[in-house]
Amino acid sequence: MENINNLWIKRIYENCSGCRRCEITCSLHHEGKIWPEASRVRIFMFVPGVEIPHLCFQCNDSPCVDECPEEALSVNDQTGAIDTDKSKCTACGICINACPGRVPHLHPRDDHIIICDLCSGKPKCTVTCHEGKWDTLILSESQDVEKEKNLAKTPKELTLETARKILGEKATEEVYEW
Repeated sequence: MENINNLWIKRIYENCSGCRRCEITCSLHHEGKIWPEASRVRIFMFVPGVEIPHLCFQCNDSPCVDECPEEALSVNDQTGAIDTDKSKCTACGICINACPGRVPHLHPRDDHIIICDLCSGKPKCTVTCHEGKWDTLILSESQDVEKEKNLAKTPKELTLETARKILGEKATEEVYEW
């Protein structure tokens, strides 16, 4: 059994090519078909050339779990990922607003929230990202994972930070034009 404090998907946003293999792999794993809209990881591009893979940050305080009025969300004891009980979820969206990164989203067909479950401890997105030689999404199992964790942020916030790394301060003007 994994220690939930030592399993996390590290993100190096500036490495992302925008290939969307992570979305395809995730939807194949969870839905049995290529369906990026039903992927638990989503790629956002607000600025050309700056793609942001967005998935659960596994917040230490799990505000989405705490705010769910139906108790449909829980922290998995083995992986530390957020699990959704589809039979309890009413798709009310309260968890979306509770999440500082606005990560949970509605399944495009079914009435429930979807969120990264770390593929039961073996995230497929990290494998396909590594195979593609991008290493944007990396499974981290280090003892210092808490030091590596990013704070949950929205895709636009992450885009601005990443654009500044890639484009410098000029990025501020580019990003705020959306």
